[in-house]
Amino acid sequence: MSRRENDHLSLQDALSAFIKKNNLEEGMNKVDVRTAWANLMGNGVLNYTTDVELKRDTLFVSLSSSVLREELSHGKTKIITMLNEELGKELIKKLVLR
Repeated sequence: MSRRENDHLSLQDALSAFIKKNNLEEGMNKVDVRTAWANLMGNGVLNYTTDVELKRDTLFVSLSSSVLREELSHGKTKIITMLNEELGKELIKKLVLR
């Protein structure tokens, strides 16, 4: 049987330790980014969003509307800042709208 490291851990601490131990942080970041995009952009933008993908420090967002893509491209730095604040860490450095 394996030994327990600590008998009294909060669920959040236990999950964080499990994620770190099994190198799952990158996958969790991808899920968190999709959730943050949905929360910040709202239904109007979400209806035209076909894919949200995080690769390293670049967020790729596929949109089905060229007009919306052009409109969002004017506020890329603000979108990056808002997403990083929502995530609570500097995860995104570049935003690519396609």
